[in-house]
Amino acid sequence: MKNLLHRWFGSRPDLTSEQSARLDAWRSLPPPPRTRRFEESRYVVLDVETTGLNLVTDSLISIGAVAVVNNRIAIGDHFSIVLQQREASRKENILIHGISGSEQRDGLSPEEALLTFLEFLGNAPLVAFHVVFDETMIRRAIKQYLGFNFNHPWLDLAYVMPALNPELMHTHRVLDDWTQQFGIFNEARHNALADALATAQLLLVAMAQAHRSGDGRSFDGMRSLERTYRHARQG
Repeated sequence: MKNLLHRWFGSRPDLTSEQSARLDAWRSLPPPPRTRRFEESRYVVLDVETTGLNLVTDSLISIGAVAVVNNRIAIGDHFSIVLQQREASRKENILIHGISGSEQRDGLSPEEALLTFLEFLGNAPLVAFHVVFDETMIRRAIKQYLGFNFNHPWLDLAYVMPALNPELMHTHRVLDDWTQQFGIFNEARHNALADALATAQLLLVAMAQAHRSGDGRSFDGMRSLERTYRHARQG
């Protein structure tokens, strides 16, 4: 428990002057543009791999991300990184994500990896499928290693897709359900970059559907669909 409390509430990490300057530069960016139409925007679609599924005790291992720019997947605009682990995760965990023990121990230092991720992200809004897990792991790691609260706007396709396809809401719940529905091929399931690419393709489906229906033609429009669906489920 003591180690967990230190991880969450400890003093600001001891960044180098160069790392502090990079962090300050990212934090000085303008707020994410949330009302621009899809064809004028850049989104970053993200997936993570971790040492397990416990939001309290498990750690971030890798981040994979793909940019969707002006309503298209920008193949050259992608990101993939492994954060250095003091100890490799369990064998059964490695069998899921395929990141070997040596890859984990030889990864980039968490401070450097997270700074590089923020520089790739810029001020683009974030998109994921089941955001809570990805967001919690990213926020915890940034708090621990960079020392600030990462409050960035996210869009959750796990709620947007059923909002746009209500006839499928009771049968389609996980990412695989939706990718199979729309013929999206995932070359390496549970690889962060491959899952991010599949989710980015699903975002394009959502954008096309929202455009045809006249709903949610911007990030904030999509967020409105997400909130409406969440409230309907809770009601």
